[in-house]
Formats: sequence, C-alpha cells, structure tokens
Amino acid sequence: MDIDTLLRKAVQMGASDIHLAPGAKPMARINGSLRDLDEAHLLKEDIEKTMERVVPREDRGILADKGEFDCSYPSMYGRCRVNFFKERRGLSAAFRIVGSDIPSLEKLGLPPVADIFCGLKKGLVLVTGPTGSGKSTTLASMIDRINTTREGHIITLEDPVEYIHKHKKCVISQREITKDSIGFPSALRSALRQDPDVILVGEMRDLETISTAITAAETGHLVLSTLHTSGAAKTVDRIIDVFPPHQQSQVRLQLSMVLEGIISQQLLPKADESGREAAFEVMTGTPAIRNLIREGKTHMLQNQIQTGSGAGMRTMDAAILKLFENKKITRENALAFAHDREAVLKEMTMNIRLVTG
Repeated sequence: MDIDTLLRKAVQMGASDIHLAPGAKPMARINGSLRDLDEAHLLKEDIEKTMERVVPREDRGILADKGEFDCSYPSMYGRCRVNFFKERRGLSAAFRIVGSDIPSLEKLGLPPVADIFCGLKKGLVLVTGPTGSGKSTTLASMIDRINTTREGHIITLEDPVEYIHKHKKCVISQREITKDSIGFPSALRSALRQDPDVILVGEMRDLETISTAITAAETGHLVLSTLHTSGAAKTVDRIIDVFPPHQQSQVRLQLSMVLEGIISQQLLPKADESGREAAFEVMTGTPAIRNLIREGKTHMLQNQIQTGSGAGMRTMDAAILKLFENKKITRENALAFAHDREAVLKEMTMNIRLVTG
C-alpha cells in the first residue's frame, strides 16, 4: 500500500477523509459517507510503514507512549491532517484531506456578514459546528480575506497547521502546537507579546485557552477560533459552563463585551448528489444579544436571531429552508438536518400553499 496512491485516488473521487485500519480495506469519506477504495485488505505492517513515512522519527516516541499522535502530511495531492492511534487490532489512521487552494468566502457560500467580521479591528468571532463541517476551511478563507485586504500581523495557532498561507498584505506567522509551542494556552499568552493584529486559535479546548482568548479580544485584538458546538446559543452556554460557578457572572460580562459574532455551520448532501452544500447560522453582537448574554438569558438568544435579519443574523433552519427553496437540497435532507423539524415542515407546507394558490 502506498499512501500517495490512495490520496490520489481519494482526491479524484472527491473524498474528504481516508481511514486505514488493520484487517479492513482503505475507506474514503465521500459526501459524508464511507466508501471502499477498492484496494486490498490492510495488514498491520502496511499501516506501520505508512506511519514511518508520515511521522518524523523524533516524534514516533510520542505515539508509542501516548497511543495517538497528530501531524500534517504535505503530499503532492493535497495537504493532510493526520491522526495515528492505537486500537485493539494495532495501529490505525485517519487522514483529513485539506487541499492546497484556499477557497474564497463567496465560493464557500458564506453570508455577507462574514466579510464584515474580517474587517473588525478587535473582538471575538467563533466558527462552530460538528467535526467535518468545514470549520477550518471557513477560518482559512477568512484569514485569507484579511491577508488580502488589510495590513497587519496575523498569528495562527494550530494543531497541526492545515492550510498554508503566503504573506500578502499581512505578515503571517503560523505556529504548530507541540512543534512550535507546548500548548494552546502557552502559545496564546506568548502571542500577546508578538505584536499581533489578528490571532487564530485552531480550537478553544479548555478553560485556560478560552480565558486567554477572551482576554486577547479585550485587549484590542481580533481573535478567531472554533468550538465543537451546534448553534450560536449552545456555543455561548458552552463557553460560560467551562468556568467554575463563582466566575460565570464575570465571564458573561466579558463575553458580552467582546463577542462580535458566531457562524455555526453544517454540510448537507446536495440534491444532485454531486457533493455537499453548507448551511450557515449567524449571530452578531448587537446590543440586544449582548444584553441577553450579560443577564444570563441565553435561552432567548434563538428568538433574537430569528428577528435579527436586519443585523445579518439568520437561524440554521432558515438557512436550510433557503437551500431547499433554491432546490440545492432535497426535502428529506432539509428535514433530517433541521433543528426544529416540525417548524421547518410547517414552513414548507405554507410556502407550497402560497405557490399553488
């Protein structure tokens, strides 16, 4: 088995991931589903040889000691984010195909407010969604827009570095966690002393990283990051709940002051089965939103998003309905991915009656 041959085949098939496991055939995730790459069943030795090719010799001890290891692999068919991990049958691996070209905001279908976020001088902007929903690509596109339209210093903290950015109008410093710094909290604290204008934090994983990111936004930097949450309101709750109860009131106040926006996204299968279409929920930091966060009334955020279209806001269900009305996704998938299935179904029925009658 040659990993570059598998990557070439996977890229040609439009895959987003490759899975390698001993005793199984190599599998690729295409349009959200795993498919056979029509190769021989893998032996333990096949995956071990792949690991030796991908993981630097000096890092193999980490994999042996910890049982998992993240790294990047710059193949000729696209840059990959790789995770090797031990399991019952031996060593397994997951390759996320990142690609080399950074798509524009328009190509991704991001709402116009994303471009406004890129023009901010300070504050916190979050991109959220489940694993594999394209958060890293959205952030890379936003960083590229900033790099193209503004002058400044951009620092990215990633684990591992995915998209490679070139210096355009900005100076870009891309730091890989574990290689260039011991961890996100340490790298983020250090970034504040490196004269940044924009800081990208690959993921806000823990209390210390979240706290430092909020502080960075408070002190006049634009901070972009991701969270594995579904929906803007749940994202706010997740951030606050990370902190001990006695600190949550202060965190709500800080967050209400620095949060400029949340883009929550998911990928839905296209109606013609040619790929996947992105649906985006958007919450912006209006005075009403800030007031609800400060007062701890996060359960009312969704209603505010529904009525905030004038400020660039929209709910996930509204985005899904729009995709359905434009015939980009099927009715079945629209209902399957909707947060409030009954409300979406009711809206569909009303729209059909308006069109026919």
